[in-house]
Amino acid sequence: MSPKPKADEPSADADSACLITGYPGELAKRLIAKAAASRVRGFVLISPAAFNDARRALEGTASRLELLCGQAEDMHLGLSGIEYERLCEAVTEVFHLVAPSYLISSPARYQSDCARNILEFAGDCVSFERLNYLSSCYVSGGRIGVIAEDELDQGQEFRDALEAAAFGAEKLVKRASGEIPVSIYRPSSLVGDSKDGEIDRFEGPYYLALQWVRSPIMLALPLPGDGTAPLHVAPVDFVADAIWQLAGDRRAIGRTFHLVDPSPMSTRRICELIAEKANRRLPGFSLSARAADVLLRLPILERFARPERTALNHLNHLAFYTSRNTLELLDGTGIRCPPLTSYLDALNTYFEQRREREGILEPIEDPLAPPDLSSGSQG
Repeated sequence: MSPKPKADEPSADADSACLITGYPGELAKRLIAKAAASRVRGFVLISPAAFNDARRALEGTASRLELLCGQAEDMHLGLSGIEYERLCEAVTEVFHLVAPSYLISSPARYQSDCARNILEFAGDCVSFERLNYLSSCYVSGGRIGVIAEDELDQGQEFRDALEAAAFGAEKLVKRASGEIPVSIYRPSSLVGDSKDGEIDRFEGPYYLALQWVRSPIMLALPLPGDGTAPLHVAPVDFVADAIWQLAGDRRAIGRTFHLVDPSPMSTRRICELIAEKANRRLPGFSLSARAADVLLRLPILERFARPERTALNHLNHLAFYTSRNTLELLDGTGIRCPPLTSYLDALNTYFEQRREREGILEPIEDPLAPPDLSSGSQG
């Protein structure tokens, strides 16, 4: 089933349905909202822990989506035999939006199990039309230079477990693409909505840069590295809009899409803009990646930057992602990744509002400075 077929394409069969995974992730929530608003018939796979929240979110809507309690990492998606067979009869399209996360203890196993189970399900479906698969542009690992959408296994090494997990799972999907129609979406690091900055959680290189520049330390921190590398980010609303649009375009079948800013700004320029908004000035010198990692382990910074510390290498990575497929198929739709400068204020405002609600430490002096012994008590 194609949720938004083109005018010159046949409409979807009335009995067809989609399956959406990945809730409560931000992208899954947004695709569920689009499917509900479009009155698309479908099913949403919800883990037991999130089931009640999802049910409340859809209460009172005119949605034609049915919630099913299950998990993509489990055999037969954690469903009963009857439920699984019913899905295999009805589902023609899957949005598999399970994204790599720092919160998962064994990301490689988790991603691979989810991918295998979804591929098995697609193969069991009676009339399957497409798997819309969420990957990551960071399947490129430590590669530098220009990286094309049709490239995957180039013998690259990986800088963290999330990159390796995303690569391994996408490789499984690529292998199966000869038998199962697939569209693969590789967003860069997700940041908040371009209109209001909203996002479910802060992680990735942009939020590392934001917390680095606006840390509670009163002394401005030097950049980790020289800051010349591009910082790849994309607002979550653009990525959701792009996936929904491309899922309705049959030309997207069998292709991979980099959902990225085609003209990314350098890390230094982004940090300079963040610093200007915070009335700070970046030091003219920089730190090595190793020194920056040590600094982020200080208790005062570790509290804020723990999830993002693994993204440190992204701040100095000279990789450039082409998006030819994306630009071609989105041309004329009005969907395009906006420049970061157009929504930087929204990101920063939402970030500060969330920090205030969740509690924030007062600014402190430089923890690396020697203690002031002149005011110490006499023994």
